[in-house]
Amino acid sequence: MNIDPLAKNDIISRWKNKQSVRGISRDTQIGREVIARVIREHVAQTQSIDSQSPSACFGPLKLTRTSKLDPFLDSLKQLLERYPKITAQRAFEELCKLGYNGSYSTLRTYVKGHRSKPKAPVIRFETPPGAQAQMDWSTYTIDFTQEGRRRVELFSYILGYSRRQYICFTERQDFETTVRQHVAAFEHLGGAAATCLYDNMKVVVTRWEDGQPVYNPRFLSFATHYGFKPWACEPRRPETKGKVERPFDYVEKNLLNGRSFRTLEHLGEVARWWLSEKNDGRIHGTTKRTPLELHEEEKPYLVNLPAIRFDAAQVVYRRVDSEGFINYADNRYSAPWRLIGQLIPVRILEDQLEIFNTTIDPVASHRLSGGRHEKHSQDSHRPPRDHHEQLAILREKYTHWGPVAVEYFDGILRKCRNGRHEAQRILSLLHGYPKKDGLAAVERGIQYHAYGYQSLERILSHIGTPKPNWELLSQREQEALQRITESTRVEARSSKEYQQLIDRKNKKEIQGHGQSDANEPPPKESPTTDSTHSKPSGDDLKLPGDSENEAEGGAA
Repeated sequence: MNIDPLAKNDIISRWKNKQSVRGISRDTQIGREVIARVIREHVAQTQSIDSQSPSACFGPLKLTRTSKLDPFLDSLKQLLERYPKITAQRAFEELCKLGYNGSYSTLRTYVKGHRSKPKAPVIRFETPPGAQAQMDWSTYTIDFTQEGRRRVELFSYILGYSRRQYICFTERQDFETTVRQHVAAFEHLGGAAATCLYDNMKVVVTRWEDGQPVYNPRFLSFATHYGFKPWACEPRRPETKGKVERPFDYVEKNLLNGRSFRTLEHLGEVARWWLSEKNDGRIHGTTKRTPLELHEEEKPYLVNLPAIRFDAAQVVYRRVDSEGFINYADNRYSAPWRLIGQLIPVRILEDQLEIFNTTIDPVASHRLSGGRHEKHSQDSHRPPRDHHEQLAILREKYTHWGPVAVEYFDGILRKCRNGRHEAQRILSLLHGYPKKDGLAAVERGIQYHAYGYQSLERILSHIGTPKPNWELLSQREQEALQRITESTRVEARSSKEYQQLIDRKNKKEIQGHGQSDANEPPPKESPTTDSTHSKPSGDDLKLPGDSENEAEGGAA
């Protein structure tokens, strides 16, 4: 129970006037134990002759009782100083040998509160020019004056020797964006460092096994292309990348603080200006020189950039819907209407979207949208306005399915109000099923006079099976897969056959050594046999099918 100063003053005043504790309790309606505690504290602070007792001006202190552990505190402190990691159980055993008869819980509580936990000091290390760089991401939420509040990602790449930095604000931090920003950083700095430190982002590190990082194969391919080595830091060790972690604080205080930005594009322009005018020219606190000055010394040691840039574009497959659009990132982009119903590759660049047909020819290009639920179309992608020409092209497409499909197409034009649009939707539907299932559904539709998209869709749901994804690839890709799967298989040979071949080879080598010992000149070889003797291992260890190859070679 806490006693306010006024009540405490009243209790002490009554006690000084020789009033009993029981009487004080009766008059003040405060418990006798509380009154006794207040009086004891007052006596300890005002009448103690111990020089180490605290003065009353520091306020009341909690009185502690003597403990059985008190006579052994010096020994316990010596144990903790000598063995910082000693357990409470071991300390209890050692004190029991010295005569301690108190409880284990009392000792454990003391050890828990007084054990020193020294933190290993962080040692700053410097690297030679071009030896190391560090990279990291940071997320910020910024209130743009035109776009409103949105989250942005800050990419940072810094050279360890010169401290020259490259930063860029982006919308996301996926694999493609990370690789593009690496390339931009290399070009900005005139090369790449031999090693780059990373944390455990999924773009770089897939997982850890047995204390070793398992790197992302795609990122390793990118690092190999530019000739640098990625190095993943240990988990929960942010001090390892202090050179790239600390500058984020400087960006927040010097770049973002006290400035307003209209859009993300405007933020990028200001960041580029700040990077060249402020960050590169400031005197660094550690090196005592400007990053730009040290970068001139480090630049000759950087890894030279390859002549061909790494292609970081993402390729996805999308099906063109009945309206002639594809979907990507919650936005719709138009494609040429002749591709309706087909599964086509789409290449995603940094600010552009490219559409290809099934023969990998570019057919359309759109500016990549940063919003959602937007629709981008081009007039050239729409079907021709000539009604007869549209019908002729549709009839040609149905002709590839056979005469039954052409008959169904004519029925659509007769029975459906908007027959041309319905025929386009049905054509898109048929591309998703095997040809035999599609023709069977069309025949049943003709039999029961079920013309229309919904009618044919119900029929296919009962008798058809949709194509698996691998069958929806282009014809050229299917042929390549077929060639791989139908290649000639080499059967395994038993170990006995290999042993016989090895014995034959050893026998020939022994005969050859015997001829050389006799100082006999080697027999002259005809020009026609030079090629066969140039590769003895191939003649001795023949694989299945070698006889056929030799026959073909002889015939040639």
